[in-house]
Amino acid sequence: MRGVRWRRAVSQAGRSVAVWGVSTLTMLVLAGILPDFRLQSADGDSATTIAVTAAVGAGVFGVLSALVWPLLVRLLLLVPALVLGLLVFFLNGSLLLLALRLNPSGQSEAAPETAVIVAAVMSAVASATGGALAVRDDDAYRRRLYRLADRRRRGGPACPATPGTVFLQLDGVGHDVLAQAVCKGLMPTVARWLGDGDGGDGDGDGDGEGTGGGDGTRTQGSHSPTHRPTHRLTPWRTDWSSQTGASQLGILHGSNHDVPAFRWYEKDSGEVMVCNRPTSAAELQRRAVQRTGDGGLLSADGASRGNLFSGGADEQALVLSIAARRRSRETRSRSGYFAYFSDPANAVRTALSFVAEVVREIAQSTRARLREERPRVGRGGLYPFVRAFATVVERDVVVAAVTGDLLAGRTAVYADLVAYDEVAHHSGPLGRDTEQVLGRLDRALALIENVAEHAPRPYRIVVLSDHGQSPGETFRARYGLTLGDLVRAGSGLPVPRRAVGVPPGFRHWGSTHSGAEARAAVRAALRRPVEEGGEHHRPSGRRSEPEPIVLASGNLGLISFPDVPHRMSKEEIDARHPALLTTLANHPGIGFLLVRSEEHGGVVLGASGAELPLGQLDAEPGPLAAFGPGAADAVRRTHSFPHTADIMVNSFHDPADGEVLCFEEQIGSHGGLGGAQARAFLLSPLALSAPVGNDEILSGAEHVHRVLRRWLRESNGPQVPLDTAPEERAA
Repeated sequence: MRGVRWRRAVSQAGRSVAVWGVSTLTMLVLAGILPDFRLQSADGDSATTIAVTAAVGAGVFGVLSALVWPLLVRLLLLVPALVLGLLVFFLNGSLLLLALRLNPSGQSEAAPETAVIVAAVMSAVASATGGALAVRDDDAYRRRLYRLADRRRRGGPACPATPGTVFLQLDGVGHDVLAQAVCKGLMPTVARWLGDGDGGDGDGDGDGEGTGGGDGTRTQGSHSPTHRPTHRLTPWRTDWSSQTGASQLGILHGSNHDVPAFRWYEKDSGEVMVCNRPTSAAELQRRAVQRTGDGGLLSADGASRGNLFSGGADEQALVLSIAARRRSRETRSRSGYFAYFSDPANAVRTALSFVAEVVREIAQSTRARLREERPRVGRGGLYPFVRAFATVVERDVVVAAVTGDLLAGRTAVYADLVAYDEVAHHSGPLGRDTEQVLGRLDRALALIENVAEHAPRPYRIVVLSDHGQSPGETFRARYGLTLGDLVRAGSGLPVPRRAVGVPPGFRHWGSTHSGAEARAAVRAALRRPVEEGGEHHRPSGRRSEPEPIVLASGNLGLISFPDVPHRMSKEEIDARHPALLTTLANHPGIGFLLVRSEEHGGVVLGASGAELPLGQLDAEPGPLAAFGPGAADAVRRTHSFPHTADIMVNSFHDPADGEVLCFEEQIGSHGGLGGAQARAFLLSPLALSAPVGNDEILSGAEHVHRVLRRWLRESNGPQVPLDTAPEERAA
C-alpha cells in the first residue's frame, strides 16, 4: 500500500512540475510577443534572471488560482451566469497582476488589459497540459473525479448503492432524425448503445435501418451488430402542442393540462401566457403541482439543469421557472455554475468556442445566402450570439452541472440540451449545419457516460426528446402575408401594404420571435424575467370592438376575441365576422380549424365546407386524415382545455415530404400537428422495463412521465407517497 501511495505521489508531483514548466514557457513566449508585458528591468537582465522570474511568476499564479479562485467564485454565486463568465477574465487577470507583484525579483509588470490576455492563455495551456497528462493516468483521472465528488457531497448523506438515473433531453431531435444520424455515423455513442457500430471514430456504415418492433421499440435490421445493444429506441407521440413548454411540463410534473400552445391568451386574466417567460413558467408549474398534488419527477434528491421547469428538484441551474425570483436569498440556481467556473480555463475554453461558433454561423448563413438556398430565413441581428450561447455556453454549463451531480451521487438528474433545436429553427432540421450539432451532442453524451463510470454509484442514462421538427417554408414566404394578415382580411379589417393580393394602405401586424428555448436559457442566465419586446401582455385598440389577438406557436395559430369573456362559438363568430372562418378554412396554407359549436360541442373545419363534429372524427377523420393516427385524440383533448383559443388553426401539412408551413419565421418548426415534429424518441437502457407493451403506443408527455416515474421506482428512486396516482386524481 505504501508503495502504491508513493508511486501516486511521485506521478502527481511529476504532472505538477510538467504543468509548471509549460506555464513558465508560455509566460516567456508571451513576454516576447506582447509589448505591454515584460519580465525584465528596463536595463535588461540575463536569460537566467528572466527565466527565474517567469518560473516564480508562473508558480505564484498557479498557487493563487488553486487557492483563491474557488473562494472568489463562491462569493460571486449571486452574479448571473453570463456576467460571471465575463468576470472570469478580469479576475483571472487580477490574479496574474498580483502574482507579478509578489515576484521577489520585482522586475515583471503588465498592463491590465494585457494581464487579462496572458492569464487566459496561461490558464488554457495549463488546463490542457494537466488534462492531457491526467488522461494518460487512469488512476489520476479517477482520483480527480472522486475529489470533485467529495467536494460536491461534503456534509451530505452517504451515497446509496442503488442505481441513479440521469435523463438527458436532446431538445427538438425527432425519432427519425436520431435514427438517420446513427445510420450516417454522426452519433457513434448512440450507435454503440443500440449495437449499431463500434462507437469509436464515428465512421459507422449505417447499413441497415432499424424497424419498429411490436412494442414500438427499435429492433435490428439484417446486419449483425458489432456490439451487444445496451439501450432500446422507442418513438413517442407528442400532444397537439408539440413544443418544449407542454412536453417538459408533462414529463417533469405529470400534467400539461390547459397548455394549448407555446403562447396563448387567457381571457380571465387578460394576459398572454408564454412558456419561456419566467413568470408564465412559474405559474404553469404551480398549476401542474396543484393539479397532481405531486412535487415532480425530481422531488427527492433530484437536480434540474437547463430546463423550463424544476421538476421539484432541490438543485437547479438555468431553470426558467425560478428566474423571476430576483430577490430570493437562495443561490441554488447559480450554485451549479461553481463546478464549471471554479476552473478559469473553462471560461477561456468556452469563450473561444463561443467566438468560433459566432464565426461559424456567419459563414454558414453567408454561404446559404450566396447559394440562394430555399427555404431560408433571416439569420442576422443577435441570432449568431443566441446560437453560440445555445450550442456552446448552455451546453458546457449544463454538462458540467450534470457531471457534478453524477459525482455527487444524486438520485435523479434531468437536463435539457437546446443546441439542435436552436440551429434547426434557422437552418432546417436536416442538413450540414444540424449534423455538426448532432455530432457535438453525441460527444457530450460520451463525456457524461465516461463520468458516470467513475461516479460513487451506478447510473442508468436515459436520453429523450420533447418533440421533433418539421421542415417547410414559412407561411409568409409562400403566400406573402402572415396569419394575422389573413385574419384581418377575413374580419374586414385593414391589412398591411406588404401583404400580397390585398388592398394597399394599411398597418403592420407584429411578428413573433423564434429560437424560444435558447432565448429562454439566455434570460435565465441573465436573470431577466421580462419577456423580450414585441409580446403584448394586454390587448389594446382604438376601436370600440377590439381587434382579434393572433398568436403563433410554430405551425399552430391561436385567434382570440378579447372583448368576449367566454370562448366564442362558431355561431357567434359567424354572426360577428361572417367571412372569417370560411376565409381561413379555404386558404391553401391552412390544414384545419377547431372551434366550439353550440350544436355539436366542438367541430373541425376544413376546405370546401368540411365540418365534422369531434365525436365523428374516428369514423371519418376528414380534414385530419393527413395528420395521421392520434390527431383526433389530440384535438379532442385540447378542446377540453379552459384556455383554448376561440379559433385554433393548424397549418397545411404534406404527408409526402413531411412539410408544414410555419406561422413564425422558422424553416424548421414545431408546435402543432404534422410531420416529424410530433414524433419524439425515448432511448432507455435494457436494464429498465420496456416503456410500453406490445400493442401499446407511447402517446403524450403525461404518459412519458408515468414511464419515467416507474423506472425511478424500479431503481428505488424518488417516490412521493400518494393514495392514488396523480393522473387518476387529476382526472
